[in-house]
Amino acid sequence: MTRPPHLAPPLDLAGLVADPATRIVVCCGSGGVGKTTTSAALALAAAEAGRHVVVLTIDPARRLAQSLGLQELDNEPRLVETPGVAGSLHAMMLDMKRTFDDVVAAHSTPDRAEQIFANPFYQALSSSFAGTQEYMAMEKLGQLRATDRWDLIVVDTPPSRSALDFLDAPNRLSRFLDGTMIRLLTAPARAGGRAGVRLVGAGFMIFSRIISKVLGGQLLADISTFITALDTMFGGFRERATATYELLRQPGTSFLVVASPEPDALREASYFVDRLSTEGMPLAGLVLNRTHPPATTSLSATRADAAAEAVAEAGGPGAKLAAGALRVHAERMTQATREQRLADRFTSAHPGVPIRTVPATGGDIHDIDGLRIMGEALMAEETATGTGTPRSRVLPARPPAA
Repeated sequence: MTRPPHLAPPLDLAGLVADPATRIVVCCGSGGVGKTTTSAALALAAAEAGRHVVVLTIDPARRLAQSLGLQELDNEPRLVETPGVAGSLHAMMLDMKRTFDDVVAAHSTPDRAEQIFANPFYQALSSSFAGTQEYMAMEKLGQLRATDRWDLIVVDTPPSRSALDFLDAPNRLSRFLDGTMIRLLTAPARAGGRAGVRLVGAGFMIFSRIISKVLGGQLLADISTFITALDTMFGGFRERATATYELLRQPGTSFLVVASPEPDALREASYFVDRLSTEGMPLAGLVLNRTHPPATTSLSATRADAAAEAVAEAGGPGAKLAAGALRVHAERMTQATREQRLADRFTSAHPGVPIRTVPATGGDIHDIDGLRIMGEALMAEETATGTGTPRSRVLPARPPAA
């Protein structure tokens, strides 16, 4: 007896984005699965539902601006023209250096800020060091949430496994700040004045000579000056990153994993689901994007191929066209069966994760009208399909064989 397939729970995205209790939606997934477009479509649908939404992309690519019909995005929320929409929609792209500059300016005196901005080590750290983007993503998200200007924030993460690295920002920052090198570099300043230098002088000089040989004297001096200037801000960095991390774990936040019906993309989706579970983050479900459901499921691929052969052999007016249509349907059924098999494999590993399938469009989405069409597919009721196939599946569930 064949076991019935694992049926995924339906994913109610319309209820999710319309619920005033939902304040943050984080979309994550691998590259090339339509994650940015999904983020923008969700944000637009929420605005149409009357909410005031800002969509923030951490992805340095410019796909979000293109999908919203904008020329460019920057570090400040930019209004998206959406005539007739009950709410409002803003969009922005994280600029990690500018965000870092804003944090420094907001939490130090003008003279201290200028000293930090001019420091060569800060200039490198704020623009290219690994981990800076994740820290600044947490800062920007915290800033947006604190303003209460928007009642929903949609976050579009980078298209890779590093998409969830910002969850590590508080721990990484704590390890960095509590590291031996940082404590030694800031020891004279922490001890206070010349007396402090004399107190820690011997150990620091030994440390300084060793590190100077490795890093070079000028770089060490730049680092030491930077750390000393920024020392009073470190506690604030850590506290804000930790507060934002805790905010992401609250009921008002929902994570959406976006994937396409391909083995690699669903393998990455499994990684994201497991990682979110480990972190205790609230997972809303999986958006299975770019699926290929057939126009009808009453004719199998095998029967369609056989009928195409019979029609071609019989000949007559329209036979060639009819045979071609039957073969196209057979290919579509074969593709849909493959996609459903992959989706069932994911559901077998994660039976409690809700799923919403979204059919592939004819081309790239690059304007509001295209986003609205995708939003309709995301928001539609579970059973509102022409074929009767629920939106949590590509094909109807087959009854178990006796």
